[in-house]
Amino acid sequence: MRSIWTDERLDDFKSSVEKRLDELSRRIDDLTGRLDSLQHTMVHGFIAIMVAMVTGFMGLAGLIITKL
Repeated sequence: MRSIWTDERLDDFKSSVEKRLDELSRRIDDLTGRLDSLQHTMVHGFIAIMVAMVTGFMGLAGLIITKL
């Protein structure tokens, strides 16, 4: 069965779609900010792990060299 879309119904539909797209855009912006923050935290964590590993390897190398 075919329905008839009047100009008023089309305007209501357009308004509804625009509201939903605005909400979606706001939610995507919020998620983008949260992902940027998470990425920043992870980078700092990886740098800290790398510094700890290099320090440990240098300490271990120093012990090996002094025992030879």
